[in-house]
Amino acid sequence: MAEPIISVSGLRGIVGETLTPEVAIRYAAAFAALAPPGAILLTRDSRPSGRLLAEAIHAGLQAVGRNTIDAGIAATPTAGVLTRAVGAAGAIQITASHNPSEYNGLKLVTAEGRVIPAKPGRRVLEQYRRSPIAWVRHDRLGARQECPDPISAHLEAVLATVDVARIRGRRFQVLLDSNHGAGSILGPRLLEALGCGVTLLGGDADGQFAHPPEPTAENLSGVLSAVVDARADVGFCQDPDADRLAVIDAAGRYLGEEYTLAMCVDHHLRQRRGPIVANCASSRMSEDLARRYGVPLVRAAVGEANVVDAMIAQRAVFGGEGNGGPIDPRVVLIRDSFVGMAQLLDAMAERQTTIACLADELPRYEISKTKIPVSADRVPAALDALERRFADARPDRLDGLRLDWPDRWLLLRASNTEPIVRAIAEAPTTAAAAALCAEAREALR
Repeated sequence: MAEPIISVSGLRGIVGETLTPEVAIRYAAAFAALAPPGAILLTRDSRPSGRLLAEAIHAGLQAVGRNTIDAGIAATPTAGVLTRAVGAAGAIQITASHNPSEYNGLKLVTAEGRVIPAKPGRRVLEQYRRSPIAWVRHDRLGARQECPDPISAHLEAVLATVDVARIRGRRFQVLLDSNHGAGSILGPRLLEALGCGVTLLGGDADGQFAHPPEPTAENLSGVLSAVVDARADVGFCQDPDADRLAVIDAAGRYLGEEYTLAMCVDHHLRQRRGPIVANCASSRMSEDLARRYGVPLVRAAVGEANVVDAMIAQRAVFGGEGNGGPIDPRVVLIRDSFVGMAQLLDAMAERQTTIACLADELPRYEISKTKIPVSADRVPAALDALERRFADARPDRLDGLRLDWPDRWLLLRASNTEPIVRAIAEAPTTAAAAALCAEAREALR
């Protein structure tokens, strides 16, 4: 059987093929072997396979002597908040994020309430691959307890970051598309606490996705008209574990995920200045905004854990990834769609404007993405050749090769799972961004 796709922060695979209860137990036991003393929290997104995997992991952890806390279906950022709130030794979120329904996975959260960083994540991976499970005798088995209120701590933390009375005074109409994911648990409660009228799509957290789970323009085509039909001021669309947020304006225009982070950065810096962190694949919009407000923007390697590492090191006031994942350290050091919703409603209320105006005020760029077949052994030489070809650009090797010009950039990163290089370009027009990707493909042939 092939191994699941494993990174330093977790694993994912097709249930019954690369991801089985046995794999889940082994990986959870490896995490527990290296975690500090204490109970381990378990949460899951709404996929039907999550219940089965959760039961297996609870049993496996108790069989190695760990107490477990069952918080049921919850968003990934909720797991981070709750880990700190209950004083858990760490958490395992059972989720495959935006992958199709046949997938599931495990995401590891440390006792600090953040996705596990690279170094301890590598130790867990080494433990999983090389060390046997240390089962305990019958008199040392762990116990399981239920978490009676998984979401209040997260709700209160988000509300504390915005002017609730000001938002309530606007009585916004919001369409929330949770797509039958974990976001449907906290999402309506947050919006109702902010005085919004809510049209909820996919409100049953049963994992029966009404459309493909990644909140892209193509997958949300049916939701665009629903925002107009509902006469909503804004449409918010979550992925299954609710750490990503895409936005639709009142006219049914898909603003997308890149705008989520940029609009949140703009609003945050109007209120509180300080360093911002974004990964090197995120839009230049946040960089332009940081320059406008006179604060540094620090680029991190792709990956939530890398962004959080940089945020901690820089004492950043805000950060995130351009895939719709804002991170507010006042709430939790995990990408958080609920932070995004609250911040954007607060911006609309404070400035008495629409979400469309907030987006249109930002610097405008277009992104193009492509995959270029390149065998792993050829990647270093290929990137060197590309850097020489684009000698007029400023190169950066933080994560693959990023080439920067005054008004555009190109990023090339080798895949960890396929013999390809992923190319991402951003420029003032779609044609210019696509041309950069095409030129990179030609150079790497």
